[in-house]
Amino acid sequence: MNQVILGMRRGGAPVPLSLLDFAMAGKGVTAHEALTGSIRLARLADKRGFTRYWLAEHHAMPGVTTPSPPLLLARLIGETTHIRLGAGGMMLPNFPPLVVAEQFGLLASLAPGRIDLGVGRAPGTDMLTASALRRGDIGAESFPKQLDELLHFLKGDFPESHPWQKGGVYAVPGPVQDLENGVPGAYQRPPVWLLGSSDYSARLAAQMGFPFAFAAHLADQNVMMAIKVYRQNFRPSAVLDRPYVIASFGVMAADDPHEARRQAWAYSHAMMRMSTGRSFIVPTPQEAENYAYSLAESQLIEAWNAKIMCGTGMQVVDKLTVWQERINADEIMLLNLGHSQEAIYRSTELIADAYDMPVACAR
Repeated sequence: MNQVILGMRRGGAPVPLSLLDFAMAGKGVTAHEALTGSIRLARLADKRGFTRYWLAEHHAMPGVTTPSPPLLLARLIGETTHIRLGAGGMMLPNFPPLVVAEQFGLLASLAPGRIDLGVGRAPGTDMLTASALRRGDIGAESFPKQLDELLHFLKGDFPESHPWQKGGVYAVPGPVQDLENGVPGAYQRPPVWLLGSSDYSARLAAQMGFPFAFAAHLADQNVMMAIKVYRQNFRPSAVLDRPYVIASFGVMAADDPHEARRQAWAYSHAMMRMSTGRSFIVPTPQEAENYAYSLAESQLIEAWNAKIMCGTGMQVVDKLTVWQERINADEIMLLNLGHSQEAIYRSTELIADAYDMPVACAR
């Protein structure tokens, strides 16, 4: 993780590329088809040499099929060989920290050295759905306390005076189980990443000496500021001796640039719907083209569409290169944004080709 990255330049040492996935279910696409598409996409990412494949947690969104990243990750372990798999992320306020530690301890035991745990403090949904998930007063303001509890469960190191330490409450699989069973050190704890789209998690990640992933696909206007805050305030830790940043960007590549724009516009239409209090549904490109937009809707959709880099594979890589020259990220994560699973799969292929990634990665 501490390698020196020279930048995303043709002819130079490239920055690693990773994928973020929502298991998109556009209009007319079933959950089964969306999930099958994600499995196929993970296989492609593994074969082409992408560094990570992360799943984002969302709830009550008809256009997204990832309410439980750990469940789908368990399936993907058996579908892939090399690539790191993870959550990008688990929305910690939605869960008791013990549950998250257990789930990712199980995944890490199934695939040692291949699991990442990215955590965030947003709900991954609207606040009414968040209240149905939480059934209590736990919110983003409790995030630092929840994170501290999660880390203690993952390490098995609550203070001796803590009631859970006294009572033998610990995450299984985990380090305490290995110690009790006479195989100390066998458990490989998954690395924890802090996620964000503002400077809050950037500051917390820097203070803790943790790796940081910024959601530029949501807030590209904040990415430079957040990365600067993270790097300037970073404190080396037992986890990391220097800052490490992933920046995730929305992309859509196609053989025909016009088709790439159509797919991206359909996704932006869904974001416009959500911004105006309607459910997140990605229409077909034809439906989006035929829609009669109000002035306010047009302004919203243009704002969201401006965040997506689209075109041919080489055009997308060129746009990513411009961003990389500004932020010098240690890793770039791609979120392919369109209506169909076929379009998302093809976009990944084209970007991998333009980036000179191997056709079949052998490690």
